[in-house]
Amino acid sequence: MFGNLAEMAGLMKKAKDLQGNLKNIKAELAEAEFTGEAGSGRVKVIISGDMRIKKLTVNPDCTRDVTTLENLIATAINNALDNAKLKTQEKMTELTGGLNIPGLF
Repeated sequence: MFGNLAEMAGLMKKAKDLQGNLKNIKAELAEAEFTGEAGSGRVKVIISGDMRIKKLTVNPDCTRDVTTLENLIATAINNALDNAKLKTQEKMTELTGGLNIPGLF
């Protein structure tokens, strides 16, 4: 009977540790920067880990064709977002030891 209580207490401690580590990872990721590029680097975007665009750089050669420019910007932003998501997944896998815990992040 008391063995189950000890196991429960151990699980509660692990959950609390996980919660603290998750908070630290969220703060770390929010301050990280992720870069996306398109058109062989003619358009570059830098986003923060909290998914805010920090900088957008466009090579002046791209400004002649608005449609192409729009596509390059969208591609660069999506590339940066994919990089941020990948890093977030890596950190979550590291934190949980590979367990998929729905709603954790």
